[in-house]
Amino acid sequence: MTTRTLPDLFTWLEDARRTGVVHYDERQRAWLVLGHPEVTAVLGDPQRFSSDLGDLLPRQDDLELFRRGNFVQLDPPRHDTLRRLVSRAFTPRVVAGLAPRITTVTGELLDEVADAGRFDLIDDLAYPLPVIVIAELLGIPAADRTVFRRWADALFERPQAGPDEPLARMMDDDAVRTIAPVLREMNEYLLRHVRARRAAPGDDLTSGLVHAEADGERLDDEEIIGFVGLLLLAGHITTTATLGNTVATLDRHPDAAARLRADPGLLPDAIEEVLRLRTPFPRLARRATTDTTVGGMTVPAGDVVVAWLAAANRDPRVFADPARFDIGRSPNPHLTFGHGIHFCIGAPLARLEARIAMELLLRRYRTITVDTGAAVFRNPWVMLAPTKLPVAVTPA
Repeated sequence: MTTRTLPDLFTWLEDARRTGVVHYDERQRAWLVLGHPEVTAVLGDPQRFSSDLGDLLPRQDDLELFRRGNFVQLDPPRHDTLRRLVSRAFTPRVVAGLAPRITTVTGELLDEVADAGRFDLIDDLAYPLPVIVIAELLGIPAADRTVFRRWADALFERPQAGPDEPLARMMDDDAVRTIAPVLREMNEYLLRHVRARRAAPGDDLTSGLVHAEADGERLDDEEIIGFVGLLLLAGHITTTATLGNTVATLDRHPDAAARLRADPGLLPDAIEEVLRLRTPFPRLARRATTDTTVGGMTVPAGDVVVAWLAAANRDPRVFADPARFDIGRSPNPHLTFGHGIHFCIGAPLARLEARIAMELLLRRYRTITVDTGAAVFRNPWVMLAPTKLPVAVTPA
């Protein structure tokens, strides 16, 4: 099987851009949207470009159950109603209040490898940190995080995805059958958790969802499964990717790493630049609800539209010298967290976790050197993220 690499993806995207910032790709059987303003237009108009791709998916009970509360795949008005139920858990004040806990957890995780001189950044920090934080927020045992990682790996590993793979094939009967056992295990686990919280509420987000109302009605236990599952998976995987990508990028740019050690106040901008250059989720799919126009091209109703965030984030019309890593880039209007009503609700938390973790890493270690030969990355057509990132460190 062909190994997909990050340079392969960026080369393909630039070749595709030369065909047109919006064009139909016969191999992928979808419209590719590659420009920043064009992607912004697609993501910002849920009436013309629907997030509900349910009719493209095979009917399968485990998948249907998980989709019920997954507001990422819903359109207004139901999307808006469900999103409001969790928005209070991610207000700036609530997120800022998590900073002491994030700092404590980061310190504890680094203490565990303090004498090693070498550790795996993903296994020992970038994965457990955000999982512990989101699990505690949901009232789920963080000790089960090895199970959660197995779920995420099964759902986000699509080794066959690539330039010749029709998007529909990633959602066909075979694909669904492959992930069905994982979805079933996840649904059953989360259903037990939801029912336990209904019987004995606690001071956590799941308990709040159990007693919340949507459109004047209480959510049923099965509907909450998709909610909690989405928050659990999405609540950690972007931070895990961002931390891994940041360390990998700074390893390639030691001058930038030195600047950040000298002035940690530059970290937020540096992390934004990593998010732009290594967009964790490179593309989002939409469905045209009517004959419509984007980027001067007419898209027929019912056609699949793929908004390539990774290409939009390197649009030379918006970003000067777009392939260059510039921690001082300003403005930096990247679309990594989306745009419009589906803008990532956990973006403030992901940014906070990445900043605090990087501050502590740079403070503790004078050098952080990636063993590039042992690093392992996901298929970038699915996700831009390392799954293994061994590092050798020198204490400060």
